[in-house]
Amino acid sequence: MALHIEIMGDGPPLVLMHGWGLHGGVFAPLVDRLSDRFRMHLVDLPGHGYSREDQTPLTLEATVAEILAHTPPAVWLAWSLGGLFALHAASVSPQVRALALVAVTPQFVRGQDWQHAVEASVFEQFGKDLQQDYKGTLERFLALDTIGSEHARAELRTLKEKLYARGEPSPRALQQGLVLLEQSDLRGSLPALSIPSLWISGHRDRLVSPSAMQAAAALTPDSRHVDIAGGGHAPFLGHADQVADEVRDFMTTLPPS
Repeated sequence: MALHIEIMGDGPPLVLMHGWGLHGGVFAPLVDRLSDRFRMHLVDLPGHGYSREDQTPLTLEATVAEILAHTPPAVWLAWSLGGLFALHAASVSPQVRALALVAVTPQFVRGQDWQHAVEASVFEQFGKDLQQDYKGTLERFLALDTIGSEHARAELRTLKEKLYARGEPSPRALQQGLVLLEQSDLRGSLPALSIPSLWISGHRDRLVSPSAMQAAAALTPDSRHVDIAGGGHAPFLGHADQVADEVRDFMTTLPPS
């Protein structure tokens, strides 16, 4: 089965990539606010959503090659895990015109020279828990996505409603996604990025702190960091108007393709 990409809206192309365990449908609040201005390509990553049967390995190289093969030159908007694919794509292909990154860091785990992250044990434990309690583990991760947000209850309810709306994600893809979150370090690629980038953080995010995004933006030429007050790890849910406004304003500053 081919990679599922839902296309809607009119205007300059915008490719969207979701986070771990979810699917393109999670971006509904942004679709409602941006589809009148942009032609949106909502990707279900391999093993997720309607791409559940897609056998493309959930690795940076294989997944990015698949997305590039099925999307036009565009701005890429990515959330959380999806940001690793967007950053890799921008480093290997001129097809990515610009990046809008929501709750994204080039390195999700803490290191001696990168303190703006969580301990590796967080993702290790999720990997172990998946084998024992698949659905319970997914729901605990959703809670981590929303904890701290001023709209945490509403956001968690939305994520739970979306989680299985396109079927259950593949256990294989979930494990591969956790490996990416645990092992990826794309900081070295940032100084060489030659395209504009927008980094949007949630001020109360417990997975990707604003300091991580600010530090990543500082390493990246032609970048801007915006912090959403009151936002958690999924600020496009509880603060959709503000995130959509930031994306819209960013897109209008880009040179014509």
